[in-house]
Amino acid sequence: MNTGSDRGTHGSAADESATASANASGAEAAAEAAEETPHVSKAPAFIKRNRSLHLSWQVGVFIVGLAVIGAGIAMLVLPGPGWVAIFAGLAIWATEFAWAHLVLRWTKRKVTEAAQKALDPKVRRRNIILTSVGLVIAGALIGFYLWKYGLVLPWNLKDQ
Repeated sequence: MNTGSDRGTHGSAADESATASANASGAEAAAEAAEETPHVSKAPAFIKRNRSLHLSWQVGVFIVGLAVIGAGIAMLVLPGPGWVAIFAGLAIWATEFAWAHLVLRWTKRKVTEAAQKALDPKVRRRNIILTSVGLVIAGALIGFYLWKYGLVLPWNLKDQ
């Protein structure tokens, strides 16, 4: 089995030049490998050295990310940028947790695909047609209501 520990005794100059050319042409492979590398904590080095301090750091990151995601969920029904806050909380989690990093990468890929699909001329034409039909139907319903009842709010209607 070759463990690479005997490199100095059995390596040749040809092997070294082949390795150097492979390293020069491997810049593209390094970019692909960066996406494949395991997730590493973004905590400072002095925190990573102490196991209990690092665990406390991860709990703190989890709580902060959970608070931001909770605020984002609340902002889905309240005024505010709900989805932005949810993705920000996920990004906070992704600094420490590999599963959140994978979910964030998947989400970015899906958002990019959706943006590309939305720019497709056929999809844009369909969306414009559906929006126009929806506006015509809403206008007809509002017009019927105004013709039938006038400018009276529905809760002020008497038996008619």
